[in-house]
Amino acid sequence: MNFLTIGHRGVMGVEPENTLRSFVAAEQAGLDVIELDLHLSKDRALVVMHDADVDRTTDGTGPIAEQTLDELRALDAGLGERIPVFEEVLDAVGLPLQAEIKDLAAARALAEVMERRNLTARVEVSSFHDEAIAEISRLLPGVRTALIGSRYGTDIVERAVEAGATTVCLNIRRLTLEVVENARKADLRIIGWVVNTQDQLRLVRALELDGATTDYPEIRRTGRFTA
Repeated sequence: MNFLTIGHRGVMGVEPENTLRSFVAAEQAGLDVIELDLHLSKDRALVVMHDADVDRTTDGTGPIAEQTLDELRALDAGLGERIPVFEEVLDAVGLPLQAEIKDLAAARALAEVMERRNLTARVEVSSFHDEAIAEISRLLPGVRTALIGSRYGTDIVERAVEAGATTVCLNIRRLTLEVVENARKADLRIIGWVVNTQDQLRLVRALELDGATTDYPEIRRTGRFTA
């Protein structure tokens, strides 16, 4: 398989994260996959945002779960962009997506959309939470899933296998050769994040990972040739 370059929340190093503008820029830059994050609004819309509240990335305040979609739509998510819903992203770009879910409720909502729009081949579902991965796998047989690890040990491989994941997305600051070797023995695909410098890119290429999640589109231009 070719080395994949995955746009982190689009290309959040240069555009407002998790916005249509950022996703379109990622596609135009030639990245292979777009990564995004999903939360449920008060009225159960599947909105695209990383944090549980809107404070950091918009001109509003408060938890997403306590605001309706109309209220969220009124906010500026950067450069005049609005908070998108998941289905808008599906229509705005044609790239494969890696959709991160935060909890069981989001897993159920995402499974409904994926089944309705036949997205099993296009969307890989990721999460830090084993139970969310297991739940969407139960709801949507055949879905591709990825377990994310930030502060993890060698148990991340066993957890991924138990949850039914086929990929592990691992913080490169904690990555060890032992974890990589264990993941390979378990036939897991390995994605490293966040890869924003040439030194980081050389590391993931030296470890022969399957791809890198990056904030910057220029990683795409050198990712296939760095070793």
